[in-house]
Amino acid sequence: MTTAVKTKQTELIVALDVETIQEEEELLKRLGGTVRIFKVGLQLFTGHGKRAVDLVHRRGGKVFLDLKLHDIPQTVANAVREVQKMRVHSVSLHLSGGADMIKAAVAVHPRPKLWGVSVLTSLSSGDLHAIHPKASVEPMVRRLARVGARNGIDGVVCSGKEVSMLMKTLGPDFPFITPGIRPAGHSVHDQKRLITPTKAAQFGIHYAVVGRPITRAADPLAAAQSILADLRNAA
Repeated sequence: MTTAVKTKQTELIVALDVETIQEEEELLKRLGGTVRIFKVGLQLFTGHGKRAVDLVHRRGGKVFLDLKLHDIPQTVANAVREVQKMRVHSVSLHLSGGADMIKAAVAVHPRPKLWGVSVLTSLSSGDLHAIHPKASVEPMVRRLARVGARNGIDGVVCSGKEVSMLMKTLGPDFPFITPGIRPAGHSVHDQKRLITPTKAAQFGIHYAVVGRPITRAADPLAAAQSILADLRNAA
């Protein structure tokens, strides 16, 4: 794969995929001042709602609220309005919701950044064949990213393996948010399309989302600092 021209420093987002507020608070205490943006996902938000978001803000961080909204256009627009009240930095939605859904979300003002999910990094082309026998990951990611970009999405969530391809379509300055980042030697867990932090920086990815390699480390701060060093050195 050809590496992209680096346009800016890759920023680390730590995924707070934990069960309790106490676990979240402990991670924020350890990582505050080192990590600027934290992902609050379905588990933490379903369990604790706005409290989980407010805790990040009180610790001086920004929130990527990873809800992966996917519904009829008006319902998603209404959800974006409610999310805006929480002052989050960004919220995710599924690009497969279609152009009208994306347009409705984009039209909300004011609003957080809208990051469109293409194909989950836990899926392979084999998984997509259950939806359509001719479906495969890269063409699907490309089509969904184009739909998002044409309709005003602020960034595309995709595997690092698709970023070089998408930069040719959307340009090197279009923001890409990439989960499935694993330092060399770490367990892949339920991810299937992975890259290392070094590759994330070399590809010019804007935001690298890392969860378990940091949050389940014996020393989360040291783990985060090691990944940040990889991102800086590769740049």
